[in-house]
Amino acid sequence: MNVFIGYIFLGLSLSAPIGPINAAQLDKGIRGGFLHAWLVGLGAISADIIYMLLVYFGVIHLLDAPFVRAFLWLFGFFVLVYTGVESIKSAGMITASEMRDSEASLAKSYLAGFLMSLFNPLSILFWLGIYGSILAKAASEYPLQQLLIYSGAIILGILLWDVCMAAASSVFRKLLTARVLKAISVLSGLSLVAFGFYFGVQAMRMLFFH
Repeated sequence: MNVFIGYIFLGLSLSAPIGPINAAQLDKGIRGGFLHAWLVGLGAISADIIYMLLVYFGVIHLLDAPFVRAFLWLFGFFVLVYTGVESIKSAGMITASEMRDSEASLAKSYLAGFLMSLFNPLSILFWLGIYGSILAKAASEYPLQQLLIYSGAIILGILLWDVCMAAASSVFRKLLTARVLKAISVLSGLSLVAFGFYFGVQAMRMLFFH
């Protein structure tokens, strides 16, 4: 049980550092409430599960090829910059009665999180490095059933963090003034653009200076 709880805390600690997913969750939560922010996180977790499976089956090493990684950096650059610019452009439209939930916008929130995580080479390096080493150690010590349980504990930890982020952003939405919400939305957008440009620089380095 202690080991299981340890893996939950590992999932929490992996999600906590501020990154593009957290910035996007904050922005979506301010605009659309808890469900939108949570779906961004759920989309990201879906991509994480894909990478966990790729690590488990040993396929992820194919994604470590320089050309593939450069493509992922570049695509990540476009996704993040586009999302960030859209966030900044629409920040002025935030009002107290803004955005009633719709299926289309909920699907968009999920897709945004999924694409951000899927085309984030840092996700590949993370799952290859951290989960790969955990998998190697656990595989030598535990049967497959326990390995699946501990992998589930990591996902549970990530899910718990996503719920906390979604709750925090929806609380901000209810308590803060429209002006402060606009400022937070602009800052979230700028953060996404900054991450995007970092991805773009990495892509250029791999394509032209590697």
